[in-house]
Amino acid sequence: MSETSQQRGCFITFEGPDGSGKTTQILRVADWLRSRNVEPVLLRMPGSTPLGESVRALLLDSRTANPVAPLAELALMFADRAQSIHDIILPALNAGKIILCDRYTDSSEAYQGAGRGLGSERILAVHNAVCNNLQPDVTILLLPDLEQSLQRARRRNQRQTQNTGKDESRFEAEGEDFYRRIHAAYAAIAKREPQRVVMIGPGTGNDGIEAIAQRIREILTERLRAYPL
Repeated sequence: MSETSQQRGCFITFEGPDGSGKTTQILRVADWLRSRNVEPVLLRMPGSTPLGESVRALLLDSRTANPVAPLAELALMFADRAQSIHDIILPALNAGKIILCDRYTDSSEAYQGAGRGLGSERILAVHNAVCNNLQPDVTILLLPDLEQSLQRARRRNQRQTQNTGKDESRFEAEGEDFYRRIHAAYAAIAKREPQRVVMIGPGTGNDGIEAIAQRIREILTERLRAYPL
């Protein structure tokens, strides 16, 4: 590699239903990378840009006054995504950074495509048009037991509301059928794209937080061979 050339960065996404432990694992990966003198770029969707934080406040707050139509919800999610790609992801990739992203288009395929009934085909078409089909290099999919993750998400949001006044429980207020569709959609994505998506689910010896963290480190060590980890 010449002195003037720049190695492209690596785009890593973390996916899973609410309460799957994504945030905990992202922070652990970030600390692991920093211990190896690699400073990652962290972002969440929706969020991380001024536009994204406005979208997040609107779409996640259960106190939003009027119901949000499924297609409006989808459009807002992709508006956030397009802004993050423009402001954060592409500049970071061009600078050779490692990006750790909490949710990306797989979430829309699961939540809006399956949960809201809009269908995968529509989601992937919008992704191709709005995101120029930018795909993650690797996706860590955390898919624990459905009931366990949903209970965890609801407890977390109750604590957050009590401690900060922020209410981000709009999706958790949905019924179990909604989440069963999401769970099934995530499993289908992993089956369809095994080269990109690595699924960590229940009953595989990876149920504890540290066991999951170790498995993720193993996955990323293998996938990030170009980096001196």
